[in-house]
Amino acid sequence: MDHRRVNILGVGVSAINMDQALASFDEWISRNERQYVCVTPAHSVMECYGKPDLRPIFNSSGMTTPDGMAIVWLLKLKGVHDVSRVYGPDLMRNVCQLSTEKGWRHFLYGGETGVPEILKSKLEHQYPGIQIVGTYSPPFRPLTEKEDYEVVEMINAISPDIIWIGITTPKQEQWMKAHLGRTNARVMVGVGAAFDFLSGRKVEATHWIQSLGMQWAFRLFTEPKRLWRRYVQYPLFVVLVLVQALGLKKFPMET
Repeated sequence: MDHRRVNILGVGVSAINMDQALASFDEWISRNERQYVCVTPAHSVMECYGKPDLRPIFNSSGMTTPDGMAIVWLLKLKGVHDVSRVYGPDLMRNVCQLSTEKGWRHFLYGGETGVPEILKSKLEHQYPGIQIVGTYSPPFRPLTEKEDYEVVEMINAISPDIIWIGITTPKQEQWMKAHLGRTNARVMVGVGAAFDFLSGRKVEATHWIQSLGMQWAFRLFTEPKRLWRRYVQYPLFVVLVLVQALGLKKFPMET
């Protein structure tokens, strides 16, 4: 299923809503395709702006979803009406619910030691019948070639349909691109902090805060030391979006 992509600072964001995202999962898995999904707030777009080698990774995905409200509002301003936020934790919740009907098998890759196991238990309680067939918490350092080979072999031995990756942007997107075709999973999804939110390790912003586009402020308030460098980029994001809208600079969608 091909979705229209809208250029935001050189990142082709898929103009979709949650129902369309779920339909894509169903189509890919039923057709035995190999795809990966990037959930994309303004922070991810700015990562791609600062590191141009990331843009082809986001632009070659099966979907690059509008994860932040700022991205959704920009898509609407660009004339896309049937679009809504496809936020990582919500996408994970919806896919897990659908998978209880479809029989999809899940693997959880990411989080600090013990977090994926807690998340597995939480999801199994919340979605009775869900099949979570494996978990792995990688070290903070890069895996050696041997370690990576062993992890891929472990994943392939249990044949999940979906791998959820929670190791932050841009590491998770780089991991998915590097492992596309190496794992036998149909879909890989980089969901970042969803592991912490859905496991209960961190508090998630309420729906009304999210709907106002203020989740970034909530997260900055709760984790200022870790996240201030991320969100200090947001004023520049606004400026660059205006520069693009006025045609003062081109931002090609490299693949």
